[in-house]
Amino acid sequence: MDNPFTVALQQIARAAALAPVGKDFLERIRTPEREISVSIPLSMDDGSVRFLEGYRVQHSSLRGPYKGGIRFHPQTNMDEVRALALWMTLKTAVADIPMGGGKGGITVDPKKLSHAELERLSRGWVRALAPVIGPHIDVPAPDVNTTPGIMAWMEEEYASITGDRSGATFTGKPLSRGGSEGRERATSIGGWYVFEALRGKHSLPRSSSVAVQGMGNVGGHAAEIFASAGHPIVAMSDSKNAVYNEKGLDVAALQNHKKKYGSLDAFQGGEKISNEELLELPVDVLLPAALEDQITARNASRIKAKMIVELANGPTTPEADDELLGRGIPVVPDILANSGGVIVSTFEWEQNLAGEHWSETDVLGKLRTILEKQSALVAAKAEGLHTDLRRGAFTLALERLEGAYRQHLLKKLS
Repeated sequence: MDNPFTVALQQIARAAALAPVGKDFLERIRTPEREISVSIPLSMDDGSVRFLEGYRVQHSSLRGPYKGGIRFHPQTNMDEVRALALWMTLKTAVADIPMGGGKGGITVDPKKLSHAELERLSRGWVRALAPVIGPHIDVPAPDVNTTPGIMAWMEEEYASITGDRSGATFTGKPLSRGGSEGRERATSIGGWYVFEALRGKHSLPRSSSVAVQGMGNVGGHAAEIFASAGHPIVAMSDSKNAVYNEKGLDVAALQNHKKKYGSLDAFQGGEKISNEELLELPVDVLLPAALEDQITARNASRIKAKMIVELANGPTTPEADDELLGRGIPVVPDILANSGGVIVSTFEWEQNLAGEHWSETDVLGKLRTILEKQSALVAAKAEGLHTDLRRGAFTLALERLEGAYRQHLLKKLS
């Protein structure tokens, strides 16, 4: 598997080659402003103590407080978190929201922890990181294997340590604890808004067949949203295998089966296939909604989708991008396609600071307006540079970030 931070740096270099930026700025954006690694003691239910490794990378505050999720995953490491923080810097710039980029995590399999152990671990992460986070410094959110309930524990712990009662240090909280309407589906419905904004430009049918890799919060909601809009979901997968039905799956039945039995085995509504086979299906739209490095030089030549919409972070490598561009397959990049989550997280932060609560209609209306505008700008940038949508999005982000960087330098000199 490619080092994700190396991939992120390659993506920046490829964009900067098309729309040159200053060498000093490029060096600044390639280097995180702060990296933190902590050892978190966890008291286990049996009385023993484990020490788990936690991370926070604060990549850039040029455009606002650091913003980014916290993931609990056994494969999480500093390189992954570093890459995700850089991508978040670019994502917030593409969305044109007043946030920077950060990311955090703990190397752990949360499925092996009890409820009480998970709570103690979540609070331990906050105790270790409290001095360097806050509503105007760094605003974490949920990510892989973290939930609104975990965010509530973290916000409560932060308040007990600092006395801050704004609720604005963590986003993705439950509605009863200051969360935003629409946040649970924000990443998925944001991907839908981006797809709708770009579908006509790429001559995709009004009823497009869709394959979804991943059945977590993002993939599950995306399947529901696309299906309800008349796009048949012909394949879905979890981390182990996939189910395919060329006539369309019953999404609700499949998800209920997964919840009841914990796997897709024995589901009667489709044919069992592998995750790898799902990626190579002849569909109109492929939605990678799992982890990084799914579409690579190894399998890009076998991809048959007419469009890829990246709901996961970093699912496509630069080598695969070149192969897909050469074959005329547009890839809607993660920093645009899955930015709905961070946009609505920013709305939550704004509501918490102002003591307000917006309706779901207002939240989703604001989200759609932002994503339709930025999708059009990314597409125009890509067309103007005669390149793919990823480099179009990256060049737009780099231009905005360099503008903020130059303003910071001017302030220092004045």
